[in-house]
Amino acid sequence: MDMQKIKIPIHQQSKIVIIDYGAGNLQSVLFAMERMGVEAIVSNNKKTIKEADKVIFPGVGHAKAAMMQLEKYDLIDVISSLEQPVLGICLGMQLLCDFSEEGNTKGLGVIPLTVKEFKQSPKIPHMGWNTMNELKGNLFDHIKNDDYVYYVHSYYVPLSQYTLAKTSYGESFSGAIQKDNFYACQFHPEKSGSVGEQILKNFLKIKSE
Repeated sequence: MDMQKIKIPIHQQSKIVIIDYGAGNLQSVLFAMERMGVEAIVSNNKKTIKEADKVIFPGVGHAKAAMMQLEKYDLIDVISSLEQPVLGICLGMQLLCDFSEEGNTKGLGVIPLTVKEFKQSPKIPHMGWNTMNELKGNLFDHIKNDDYVYYVHSYYVPLSQYTLAKTSYGESFSGAIQKDNFYACQFHPEKSGSVGEQILKNFLKIKSE
């Protein structure tokens, strides 16, 4: 699928593109945009992605298979060189990193971190509602410590200088990270109720430098 447009009233003037590389939770992200009255485009077209005002990079599945899909669509250099605000979601967050222990996979290298496998957590995958703390940055405007968001993952990004939100599940990890114009969250904002909707709204308000 090269491009699909939601035909709904638009209250957000930015051109929003959701990257389709065959490994994304596209429908739930599209539905979230629709609930917010926002028009979005789903595309794997390089020109369309480059010309977007905001880019959402979702993902579910296995890291190595997802990177193969990005390579298939020739999107690796496109994504890593984007200069507008980008939001990685779940696997999309992990793929923005240098390396993942899942399949010993080389990532996009946008954020110099290694994605780790849970070792001390009570049950894998980490699935369901959990809280966030130590929130930083405008991605979390109007969000409070101990607000709940929805997670589904077996690998995690460690705490670092790039951490915007901390979550604990047997061990502490990054619920969200940021480097320059690249924002990312391990949880699914599109499945996280009013808290997730506020986070998506906050992202859409972020201005390009």
